[in-house]
Amino acid sequence: MRHPLRSVFTAVLAGALLALGLAPTQAAAAAAVPSYLTQEAVFGSPGNGWAQVERYLDGTSGFTQEQYPSDGRGDQDGARVTYFGGVKRPFSGRFLLYSAQGWNTAAGTPVLLVHGANDNADRAWANPGATGSCGASSCPSTGMAQALAASGHRVFAIGFAHKQGDNLMQAQTVGDAIAVIKARTGAAKVDVVAWSKGEVAARSYVSSVKPSWGRAYAGDVRRLVTLGGPNGGLDYTYAHGWAFSLATWPACGGTANAPSPHLYMTCYGTYTAQPCLGVLPTGGYDCFPGQRQLLARWDGPYGVDGTMQDWWTTYYGGQGFYTSGQGIQAAIDAGSLIKPLQQAGVPGSVPTYLLAGGSADLPGILNEGRGPSDGLVFTASALDTTGIGTVGGTALLGGLNHMELAWGAAAVSQVTTWLA
Repeated sequence: MRHPLRSVFTAVLAGALLALGLAPTQAAAAAAVPSYLTQEAVFGSPGNGWAQVERYLDGTSGFTQEQYPSDGRGDQDGARVTYFGGVKRPFSGRFLLYSAQGWNTAAGTPVLLVHGANDNADRAWANPGATGSCGASSCPSTGMAQALAASGHRVFAIGFAHKQGDNLMQAQTVGDAIAVIKARTGAAKVDVVAWSKGEVAARSYVSSVKPSWGRAYAGDVRRLVTLGGPNGGLDYTYAHGWAFSLATWPACGGTANAPSPHLYMTCYGTYTAQPCLGVLPTGGYDCFPGQRQLLARWDGPYGVDGTMQDWWTTYYGGQGFYTSGQGIQAAIDAGSLIKPLQQAGVPGSVPTYLLAGGSADLPGILNEGRGPSDGLVFTASALDTTGIGTVGGTALLGGLNHMELAWGAAAVSQVTTWLA
């Protein structure tokens, strides 16, 4: 049944399109939001430079209720709980669409911003200092969204239901967001700027790498810009022994919303299991599918961190002194998207721009130091052009770490240049 807000939205949309100077026939054509999408709610004046936030439901069969860690570490928080209708663990067929101030008055190709793992559109793009984790000691209160809007762009951002969710489902909602933006603005194509894990979802969309029930790329992306994207994959979770598990394993005091490379770990003398925290599906649990899809081996060029406890068995699998796991290759075989994406290729009709950081100085974590990196993603991975049909440009900003790539002045300047 058509949602009652749909007719209201259509009327407002038609008025906005007429205000932009589109003829009635153009407005009517542009107002065709796909029938499988339902606008469920609109939130006006949400702050952080946004004009509004909308919640949509994609009714396509195939979307699932993904699993969340039972202790709440992966739940939606802050304003996102309100936007998702008071639900902390939303259904993955739902997504948020943020519209920046000026979306209905600026000109040019609209821009969709796609955030990364364990994040949200507010912190990633509009208020990097919202949670105090912007990658620097001093965090700004405005970000890429306001900067691009000030440059005359029509700026939008997606908000995913699951912070570490399946990139194939998130790719479908990226396509959904683009469809709504096209209907809203009358534009034929949208520029996409994707950061970190969001790059894999965005690239999956334009490459038509999809679940069996999913829709193929609709030919509606003008340019794709990736910021610290794992184009060549990453193995950070597996490459540093038990260090990553110490940050995540609750029995050892870990609280990070991130997967563990281990199935079992000894904490304070007790051998414990946390199946939901594993990278691989285990015992009916699979809480971090999106991270498994980012994996690729880098032990060839950069080795493994041999200074860490259980470094060999963590990376290659087996029983260590304090931990046990299957190793990275088993996880790659269980569903990494890196090789499939490279093999599918980004269409030559979508010029792709790759931005990398070169400062491994992320505060509060073990930085990736086996080779040049932004603290999490190797520079060589972020700049890997394998499978990209048309490389529009690449850039290395040596002074920026992984977090700063989404808001640093040099990054904003580079993105603005590429979108000009």
